[in-house]
Amino acid sequence: MERMKKIGRIQPVNAKEIGPSRLGIGFEKLDRKAFDPNKAYDKVAELGVYYVRLQSGWQRTEREKGVYDFTWLDEIVDNILARGQEPWINLCYGNDLYNADARKYYGAVGCAPVFSDEEKRAWENYVEACVRRYRGKVRWYEIWNEPDGQWCWKHGPNAAEYGDFTIATANAIHRADPQAKAIGGVLCFIQMPFFKVMFDRGVADAVDAVSFHRYNVDELNALQEIRALRALINRYNPRVQIIQGESGTQSDSRGCGALRGGAWTELKQAKYMLRHRLLDLSSEVVFSSHFSALDMVEALNGIVDDKSSWLDYGYFGLLHADFDDEGLACGTYSPKMSYYAMQHLTALFRGDVKPTDLPIIRRIKDSPRVFGKDDDSSQFIMLGFERENGSQALAYWKSVDLIKETYDGTVTLELPEESREIRLTDLMTGDIYELPESLLLRSKGGVTHLNHLPLKDSPILITFGDFIR
Repeated sequence: MERMKKIGRIQPVNAKEIGPSRLGIGFEKLDRKAFDPNKAYDKVAELGVYYVRLQSGWQRTEREKGVYDFTWLDEIVDNILARGQEPWINLCYGNDLYNADARKYYGAVGCAPVFSDEEKRAWENYVEACVRRYRGKVRWYEIWNEPDGQWCWKHGPNAAEYGDFTIATANAIHRADPQAKAIGGVLCFIQMPFFKVMFDRGVADAVDAVSFHRYNVDELNALQEIRALRALINRYNPRVQIIQGESGTQSDSRGCGALRGGAWTELKQAKYMLRHRLLDLSSEVVFSSHFSALDMVEALNGIVDDKSSWLDYGYFGLLHADFDDEGLACGTYSPKMSYYAMQHLTALFRGDVKPTDLPIIRRIKDSPRVFGKDDDSSQFIMLGFERENGSQALAYWKSVDLIKETYDGTVTLELPEESREIRLTDLMTGDIYELPESLLLRSKGGVTHLNHLPLKDSPILITFGDFIR
C-alpha cells in the first residue's frame, strides 16, 4: 500500500444512523442464558449491523402448561428495536413439560415436538403466542434450528418429518400474524437432498423463505450453491426467498463447535468474515447473518446432570468473552479484529447497495512488484456492487486456504475509460487510498488499466464515484 497516498479511513456508523441493510449478527442462546445481553446491546449497535437473530426458548418461556412468561424475551426485543435494529426469531427448542427426553438435555436442545398430539398442539399454541406477542415488532420467524444435524434433532434427522413439522409451524405463524414471514430449512449447509424431500412434502407452499448455514473453509463454490438452491426452489415455488442464517469461524484453535481444531487466529477469523459476507452480499440472499456477536458456550449436546457437557466454549464471537464456572460469557466483551472489519463493511454496504456486473476484466502482465507476473490463478474472486446514485465498487481478493496460506501479490484490471474518482479501500484496516497516476494506464480506444494493484487474501474494495459515504 506504500505506493498509494492514504487519504482517510472508514468511520464506523451506529445501526441507528445506518438504517436497514442486508447485514446481521447472531445474538443466540439467551434461552440458555449464555451471556449478559445488557453488556452487549450497545456494542452490537455500534457494529452497524441491522438484523439481530434471537432464539425464542420454549423451555424457558413455558414452565407451567399453557402459561407463558415472555418477560425475558420482551426486554431483549425492545432493547434491539430501541437501537434501530430489527430482531428476528429462531423458534426453538423442546419443552420438558411435554417431552421426557427434554428433561435430560440442557435447554431441551434438539427435542423436537413431533411425537404426541398433546406435544404438537402445545408447540403450535406456543408459536402462536410468541408471534402474537411480537406482532408489529418481529417480521421473520425461523422454524427450528439445524434439523439436519443429530444435535438439533436428537432422535435422528428426518427430512420428511421436519417437512411436516415446518408446514404445521408455518401455518401457526401465519394464523397469529398474517404479515409475519415463516422461514423453513435452517439447515447446517445447503444439503440438496434434504431440501428436496422437504419441498416434496409441500414446504414451499407454506413458507416465505428458507435459510441455510455455512461453516466451511472453501468459498469458491458458495455462489454456485446458492444458485443451485434457487433453481431447486423454482421448481416448487419461485416466490420463496433465501436467507443465510449463520456463518462464521473461530478466533482460537481451542474452540468447540464447527470448524474446531483448525489453526484459527483473530486475523484469520476477520478475513473469513469479510470474504463470506461479501459473497453473501453479491448473491440473492435477503440478508446475511454472521455467527456470532460474542464468544459463548456451544451448548448443543449438554446433559442436564453433567455440567461439563455444556462447558464447550466456542470462539466465534466478534467480541471476546471470558467464562465463569457456570459457562456464562463474562468479562468486558472487548472487540476482536473481526469486530472492526465488520464495522468497515457495514459503513460501506448500508442502504441501497446491490450486486451488479461491472465491465472489468483481469489482465496478466509482468509485475515488477513480484519479479514475475500478476496473479493468474483460478482463486481470484471479484464482485461488483452499485448504489442508486450510480456509484460502483469492486471487491476482490485471492481465495487461498486461510488455514495454510497467506498471500500478497498483484493484479491488473482492465476497464472502460473512467472519469469518476477512483479510490482503493483496505476493508481489514479501513484505510482509504488515492491511486497514483503510476498505477493508471489510459490507452487509446478508451481503455484504462489499473496496473499491479495490491492483491491479498483479504478483500480490497475499489470504488468509482461517490460510493463511500
